[in-house]
Amino acid sequence: MSQIMTAISPILYILPILLAVAFFTLIERKILGYMQHRKGPNIVGPFGLLQPIADGLKLFIKEPIRPSTSSQILFLLTPTMALSLAMIMWTPLPMPTPLSDLNLSILFILAISSLTVYSILGSGWASNSKYALIGALRAVAQTISYEVTLALIILSTILLSGSFTLTNLITTQQFTWLVIPAWPLAAMWFISTLAETNRAPFDLTEGESELVSGFNVEYAGGPFALFFLAEYANILMMNTLTTTIFINSPTLFTFSTVPLMTKATLLSLMFLWIRASYPRFRYDQLMHLVWKNFLPITLATVIWFISLPISTSTTPPLM
Repeated sequence: MSQIMTAISPILYILPILLAVAFFTLIERKILGYMQHRKGPNIVGPFGLLQPIADGLKLFIKEPIRPSTSSQILFLLTPTMALSLAMIMWTPLPMPTPLSDLNLSILFILAISSLTVYSILGSGWASNSKYALIGALRAVAQTISYEVTLALIILSTILLSGSFTLTNLITTQQFTWLVIPAWPLAAMWFISTLAETNRAPFDLTEGESELVSGFNVEYAGGPFALFFLAEYANILMMNTLTTTIFINSPTLFTFSTVPLMTKATLLSLMFLWIRASYPRFRYDQLMHLVWKNFLPITLATVIWFISLPISTSTTPPLM
């Protein structure tokens, strides 16, 4: 029985995530529609609730198109790699208990997040298209740049909590959220997650005006749907991680799931609000923001936290 549960538990963990991704796309289309004074999907099913299912069926039954000059194996492998990495990143998140309780869970998420660069770069190179390759190179430079800021902010939170585990980080916020004393770090983290997930106004890897959809321009049908699912799964994962690090607190007996998901949903809705409100940045502005503004501030913050005197009575034990 235990072996059966071991085999089934990853599937039970993945299915709700995919379901949340499907309806998050519907919420995005609805919100963007009402913000632009038009209606979103409202035909397929009551209030358009079956629209994500219809879109998924349409994409997966379409004929897959593969350019004759592309690298066939890598062209098909990279969408699967993107979705697999997006699902693996959910493993150590406490919701309320993690699928795998890791001692270095924060570093695990950061390491898997950095591997997503290879799926985007591989898809752009394997397509053998100049537009796809330029979009992939943009994505690599953008993602690597903002990962530096994310790593330094995570290091600051580790120095504040004294542990690499997410559950201990939640316990640290028993009396006050971490966002209150470290709100500049939280603001820079939120903006960096926008850039890390290639969301507006940092969606330069998918610049329709100059790159005709960027790194995924040659993809259609099922492989494109895999990229689409991976992108939105990363958005939900990043907002869940943001909630866990900065605005989560334990209940009396266990970590509560409902407040966690409520806060993560509100942060995800802020992603949609930002997309509807701000125009796309220029690429030089994107790089100037991280290298000339975020990096010096986060470096100074890390050095300041390191130089603080350590009090053995208040520092939680390392796991």
